[in-house]
Amino acid sequence: MHASCAAVGLIASRAKRKGSPCQQDDDSQNDQLEIQSGPTLPEDIWHHIRSLMPMRDSARVACVSRAFLHSWRCHPNLTFSYTTFGLNTKAYGKDELAGVFYGKVDHILQRHSGIGVKKLKIQTGSHYSAKDSYYLNSWLQIAVTPGIEELTLMLCTMKAKYNFPYTLLSNGSGDSIQYLHLSSCSFHPTDALGPLRSLTRLHLNLVHITGDELGCFLSRSFALERLEVRYCDRIVCLKVPCLLQRLCYLEVFGCGRLKVINNEAPNLTSFQFEGDTTVQLSFGETLQMKKLNMYRSGAVFYARAELPSSMPNLEALTVSSRSEVAYAPILHSKFLHLKYLSISLNGAPFSPAYDYLSLASFLDAAPILESFHLDVFQRFMENVSIFASPSELRCIQGGHHHKLKRVRINGFCSAKSLVELTCHVLQHVMSLEYLTLEAPQSSWKCSEPENKSGKCFPMVRDILMEAQSAVLAIREYIEPKVPSTVKLRVLEPCSCHDLDSEFELYVFLDGP
Repeated sequence: MHASCAAVGLIASRAKRKGSPCQQDDDSQNDQLEIQSGPTLPEDIWHHIRSLMPMRDSARVACVSRAFLHSWRCHPNLTFSYTTFGLNTKAYGKDELAGVFYGKVDHILQRHSGIGVKKLKIQTGSHYSAKDSYYLNSWLQIAVTPGIEELTLMLCTMKAKYNFPYTLLSNGSGDSIQYLHLSSCSFHPTDALGPLRSLTRLHLNLVHITGDELGCFLSRSFALERLEVRYCDRIVCLKVPCLLQRLCYLEVFGCGRLKVINNEAPNLTSFQFEGDTTVQLSFGETLQMKKLNMYRSGAVFYARAELPSSMPNLEALTVSSRSEVAYAPILHSKFLHLKYLSISLNGAPFSPAYDYLSLASFLDAAPILESFHLDVFQRFMENVSIFASPSELRCIQGGHHHKLKRVRINGFCSAKSLVELTCHVLQHVMSLEYLTLEAPQSSWKCSEPENKSGKCFPMVRDILMEAQSAVLAIREYIEPKVPSTVKLRVLEPCSCHDLDSEFELYVFLDGP
């Protein structure tokens, strides 16, 4: 087998020197070099070897070996994109680039047998227009046949001009397809669609589809395990039926008109949601829920007040909020299984200024928590600085924590309540091993190997001033309280920054 693979590599290498395989005509094969190397193997083994080759290498080999030509015409994994063909977008005009791309794809698929396609991925550029529907329909008719397992159609345009023909999934393909990814198109399945017995993952992005149409599709997808819906603005009500017994992952992001998510799938273990606070969330049975990511205003208060009782078995929780009307409440409810917690309070200044010490309620409610990540960077800080009010720090009574090992705070500032939270951690977490405090905009330095330019991004003057205050607060109020068993890591802005060099940028952005 190793000798056979070496022969395949030799053929591909020689074919590569002949130029692009997509420009070769099949009739020229008689004039090409026939290469025989390695042991004689049964045809089905050779076919399997060829199917494992990347599509470009397989096409090149077909250009120089008649033995490989049949396999190329039956190649199971077809991926078409600018990258596949090595198209340089700067070398063509917009219309010319589209013509070259469509010409190459059409040349290949018109000569493909349509037999044995397992994976088809078509990714166009932003040049797609409605007149190109003819090509897409033709290609899908050729390649989407019984036996296909994965279909990805990404049209890379903000407007859904192409209407995906759902009837393609009714000709036997519905029995084999396992993964369907549609982007920037219309999709309107009806009751005429047959069962999709093998579909385990559905990904819809910028797709024109209504809630009823999606519900119709889901009712035929009994084997579905993952459902991802992003920026589908025609969905008002998303209903996940109880017949989806295998569904374990649900992701809903940025669906602007969405009002209701009603999940009745009984075995959902992971849910990711980004949307408006007005969206009503109904989960039914939630004892199986292990992981929740939520990005919405008010998410922090909601998580502390509601989730311990509604999702009692959570193991990983990520919440992100740009606006909170109340602090995290102090309650008796517990996250008895929570091991990972990430909280993000980013964006515009919170009004009133957020009391970060209230987040200690999460730590006290999670007795087996192992990792806590807090991100609090804000462009303008309205919190009272520890240097403006250096009076005695507040303390919250609570028990000792014996599982939490890692704490990281990004965007650490001189806010007094944030200093108080950090001191609370040091006082009550007996198991702490690592404490990382990162001042604003400290993650990019001119000395980092990844920074090929050797220069830092310029910093706005007031952000640099706050970063320097944050480091000073750490040195004065936190570092003296760090036990010898805890490794403290302080990340601060690159030393190349100084207030004088950042002054002009400050004036430009913020005014005098």
